[in-house]
Amino acid sequence: MFDGKAVLVTGGTGSFGQKFIETVLDRYAPQRLIVFSRDELKQSEMARRFDPRTYRALRYFVGDVRDRERLYRALDGVDYVVHAAALKQVPSCEYNPLEAIKTNILGAANLIDAAIDRGVQRVIALSSDKAACPINLYGATKLCADKLFTSANNYAGQHPTRFAVVRYGNVVGSRGSVVPLFLAMREQGVLPVTDARMTRFWITLEQGVDFVLKNLQRMRGGEIFIPKIPSMRLVDLARAIAPACRIENIGIRPGEKLHETMLSEDDARYTLEYDDYYAVLPNPETAVFQRDALPEGGRPCPENFAYSSHTNSQWLSVEELRRMVLLPEMRKAA
Repeated sequence: MFDGKAVLVTGGTGSFGQKFIETVLDRYAPQRLIVFSRDELKQSEMARRFDPRTYRALRYFVGDVRDRERLYRALDGVDYVVHAAALKQVPSCEYNPLEAIKTNILGAANLIDAAIDRGVQRVIALSSDKAACPINLYGATKLCADKLFTSANNYAGQHPTRFAVVRYGNVVGSRGSVVPLFLAMREQGVLPVTDARMTRFWITLEQGVDFVLKNLQRMRGGEIFIPKIPSMRLVDLARAIAPACRIENIGIRPGEKLHETMLSEDDARYTLEYDDYYAVLPNPETAVFQRDALPEGGRPCPENFAYSSHTNSQWLSVEELRRMVLLPEMRKAA
């Protein structure tokens, strides 16, 4: 669906954005592939990685989703948008709440207006497991953004633009995640773990990109797509990366959960379950949505169902985690 099309990625220099760009360049022949981000240094580094003489579809726009006028210029002639721009570090968002609101909520509103007015066909936004039953500001801003995107289909009017959301858990090795921290600290002989009981959903960058690509094709507008992915215990991750290190329990930080939820009991009432994902449908009383346009095979979730990391049926072992996060030479040393 990307051949000959113009695709824009907000936050295109982030971990997800770079992997998405790499994947699209490898699989498709887009007319334009636009990296939209506010970091000119990372854009120049990407341009060295993806030689413009070879990848002629690539474009680089320096801009911020807070800047509505810049979004209007960047979206000129764009067919599809993947929205990955966000402030996502929980402690930073707690300390700078208005900055998180400006980027994650108001930035989402700017993108929605610009996409509708520019005639973009489809917009898919990246959410977070922290948006379900949020207890920190980051999660609250992502929940607000989810609501904005799923409701945007209602006021697109006669415009063709459709919006959907993808929500998944922790990404293996993404910038600011626990994996780079553990790798950096293992030489010290001690790894800090907030709580031995802590669990998280786990997904690779490649799996995240593939899930977004699939849902760009299957979306009809207003859905929140949630993949079925395994859970892991934080202590198992520590043992996988540094089996010889001592584990020190330091306690849960403010704004942190013991377990994560991607689908709450309340949302499950409006959810269809498929073999490898869930689709949270918009409220049928308020949404412009064709339920029969969804893929066949979906079944309603059972009563009182919730999709949480500690009650998940899929779990990663220490050895599986080691294979996922360690480079080949590190695996040999381990």
